[in-house]
Amino acid sequence: MLESIDWSQVNWSRGQFALTAMYHWIFVPLTLGLSFLLAFFESIYVKTGDARWKALTKFWMKLFAINFAIGVATGLILEFQFGTNWSNYSWMVGDIFGAPLAIEGIFAFFLEATFFAVMFFGWDRVSKKFHLFSTWMVAIGANLSALWILVANGWMQNPVGMVFNPDTARFEMESFWTVLGSPSALSRFTHATASGFVLAALFVVAVSCWFLLRDRHKLLAKRSIVVACVFGFISSVYLAGSGDESGNIVAQAQPMKLAAIEALYDGEVGSGLNVFGILRGDKQLDDDQSPHYFAIKIPYALSFLANRDFNSFVPGLRDLVRGNEEHGIVSVEQKINNGRQAVSALAAYKAARKNGNEGAAQAALRDFRAHEQHLGYGYLTHPEQAIPPVALNFYSFRIMVALGFFFPLLFAVLFYYTLKSRLVHTPWLLWLGVFSLFLGYLASQTGWIVAEVGRQPWAIQGMLPVGVATSNLTTGAVQTTFWMFAVLFTVLLIAEIGIMTRQISLGPEED
Repeated sequence: MLESIDWSQVNWSRGQFALTAMYHWIFVPLTLGLSFLLAFFESIYVKTGDARWKALTKFWMKLFAINFAIGVATGLILEFQFGTNWSNYSWMVGDIFGAPLAIEGIFAFFLEATFFAVMFFGWDRVSKKFHLFSTWMVAIGANLSALWILVANGWMQNPVGMVFNPDTARFEMESFWTVLGSPSALSRFTHATASGFVLAALFVVAVSCWFLLRDRHKLLAKRSIVVACVFGFISSVYLAGSGDESGNIVAQAQPMKLAAIEALYDGEVGSGLNVFGILRGDKQLDDDQSPHYFAIKIPYALSFLANRDFNSFVPGLRDLVRGNEEHGIVSVEQKINNGRQAVSALAAYKAARKNGNEGAAQAALRDFRAHEQHLGYGYLTHPEQAIPPVALNFYSFRIMVALGFFFPLLFAVLFYYTLKSRLVHTPWLLWLGVFSLFLGYLASQTGWIVAEVGRQPWAIQGMLPVGVATSNLTTGAVQTTFWMFAVLFTVLLIAEIGIMTRQISLGPEED
């Protein structure tokens, strides 16, 4: 059980993985979106034959290459941590989790890396059409890499298509297509890639606005803004729709996460969606005080989001933890008891098999199967442990959503002002375009926080808590590597910013 776990070591391991993932996520969204923008820019060049579009494409391609290289470095470190810091996790679910990661490495990344060489070094060495094909293959390969990684992550959020093998104490894949086709995996892929497209559009807009503020490379800047704004506007509108679908899937597969995001303690029929609010820091699960000092809500919207029914019941944290017989919700305490029964039955099964007592083994196995669905809860020590951090999820979600509504408006205004030739005469809008890049990164990081912190305390939702997923390491060892990676990633980030700003200051090869 969890009483013997070194929580200091577990929390440092969680912190190290979060550090690596958040640094890695600085580079990934830009790679996903900028790869497609390169394909659009070069397609226009091939179609028109205008050499200025070629110069524009080559300029953005250099910035893409810088970001791509550092993104690969942080990604490799992230994957290694599954073996170094999370070996129990890797042992128990490696048969399932490893499959999409292997496909990503063998197929998608190789596709991306192979054509990257042609794309970057093949100018004037291959035909225009083959070079354009290579650029499109890099964009497709980069986003296919994201697909397989997010399939793995989606399975962690909603484990499907697997069976637990009591002889090896491992989860094994039962249906690859069920894992691949999981609504949780597919919604994460579409939502995450769309957010990358928006971020890349903001990046192109920010650099282009900076050029216009400095009265440099005006044609490149205007053309880049027009294409980026169209791409960003379409992506941001789609992002809102995919966010609604993701919310519905979370409500079905991870109701505790949804309740934490909304700071909903008591379930409601016809529940409203919080637009904004200020949480009480001293709110406890079982007290009667309101969770908010104040809140602005859209009536019935949360019920519709969760169940596509304005008058449906949405469970709160208290319902999910304490149970609600009226709505058929089993309490976490009962799940803990069932999980501990499953753990005990599994131990009895293995002992009976070892002693050659097949009758006792089969009886223990039947007992295990009867309680198997709550196996992970058997490692929790108290019901409140199943609640994710409420305040962090609540505020992160609202920052993400607010910025998600701001970005399409920004793209529309920038597009209009550019077409009307008024953008260069509107410094405040140019500065807003530059500053919005940082808002894009903020939205991207808060989205990651909602996705990953929202499923705590689970490494695998409902099946494997983080407390039993770590490696047998000392706290000191994890602390040492944490600070090593913190310094390394910071150096890499500073290096990228320095190289990029230098490349931006140089501008395109041809003006």
